Amino acid sequence: MKTIRFYLLLTLSIMLGFFGCAPVYIPNVVNTPMLSNQGELQGAFYTGVSGFDPQFAYAITDHLGVMLNGSFSNKTNDSLNNFHKHQFIETGVGYYTKIGESGRFETFGGLGVAKLKSDYSNNLWISYTDLYSYRAFIQPSIGAATDFFDGSFSTRFVMLSIFQNNLNYNAYFIEPVITAKVGYKYVKAVFQLGFSFPVNSNELIFSYQPLLFSIGIQAKINTRPKK
Repeated sequence: MKTIRFYLLLTLSIMLGFFGCAPVYIPNVVNTPMLSNQGELQGAFYTGVSGFDPQFAYAITDHLGVMLNGSFSNKTNDSLNNFHKHQFIETGVGYYTKIGESGRFETFGGLGVAKLKSDYSNNLWISYTDLYSYRAFIQPSIGAATDFFDGSFSTRFVMLSIFQNNLNYNAYFIEPVITAKVGYKYVKAVFQLGFSFPVNSNELIFSYQPLLFSIGIQAKINTRPKK
């Protein structure tokens, strides 16, 4: 019975930590362009647990690409006076290559900055957050790209620095995701599912969003059509 009670209390504590306070870190959608050739330009728009996420990617050469990502949310609950607002933008550069006709491998790295403000309260507790954060990331991905379907597995490694009330907190996260894109050539529906795991979980002193889930639509064009 003691063992059962321990695990029940542990599960309850984890749930309260995840859902019972204002998250300090909310991971955005992982941009997995799976670029094919020079001149390819992609644009995507997602909605999910991180809010509204626009993303862009461009292939400068046959092996060098750049990306620009954003994440925005403005949620309120008038009956409880709870709210959550965040603005996040990041840019990255990376290497990509083909593996056969359809296989793709890419590695992107970059930097981002976020502003977050939220307030969550009920009869048991009050949680308020107002901060800036900076993030560095690197994300290798492997997958395939065809006219009808793109699929990939990515793992994003994150170094996060949070600044609040003249204090600085550093944390590291590993974020594996799977991404599926279904459509035809230039327009595809996109689905992404993944998780965010803190590396130094025993030392973590702030809450975070553990789930990455989003749906969206992606369009692409070739700005340098082949002759």
